[in-house]
Amino acid sequence: MKVLNLYFTATNNTAKVAETISATVRQSGHQIETIRVDGPVEINLLDYDLIFVGSGVYEWLPGKPLQELLAAFRAKYVAEGEIKPCSPRRPGKKAVVYCTYGGTHTGINEAIPAVKYMGQLFDHLGFEIVGEWYLVGEYHGKYKDFSLGGRLGNIQGRPNEADLKDLAEKVKGILQV
Repeated sequence: MKVLNLYFTATNNTAKVAETISATVRQSGHQIETIRVDGPVEINLLDYDLIFVGSGVYEWLPGKPLQELLAAFRAKYVAEGEIKPCSPRRPGKKAVVYCTYGGTHTGINEAIPAVKYMGQLFDHLGFEIVGEWYLVGEYHGKYKDFSLGGRLGNIQGRPNEADLKDLAEKVKGILQV
């Protein structure tokens, strides 16, 4: 199985998640290509059997570099005729979409639009979305205090060891699908 893990992170919360995904995939006997998105990426998504794509949540959406990459892929695959009406499924093509979020105001509801946004490219390409994962991540920098008093309570240090252990189990499960 050919596996890709694309992610954007501004605070390294999502990097922790991406590294856990990659390590778990490798430990399970599969090869994985992991790419931290900070600009254009020259790959063919259709070459992969399983794609993980993730980002932190910034104003309810994935980070701008990942938004721009997904838009570039969409334009490319539309031009090549790979995005078709009714988005027919491509057998053996699966995707997992994940995010890290702080949710200080409305909890997980702040993260849902970002995950749905990222998943749409893969759904349009005919990939089966086999997972949507939401992982709590602490705030950094000038927003650090939001980690203490938001809707999710104290989220300092998240994603933590327990979060990442739970994530590794989810990855193992997805590899069985």
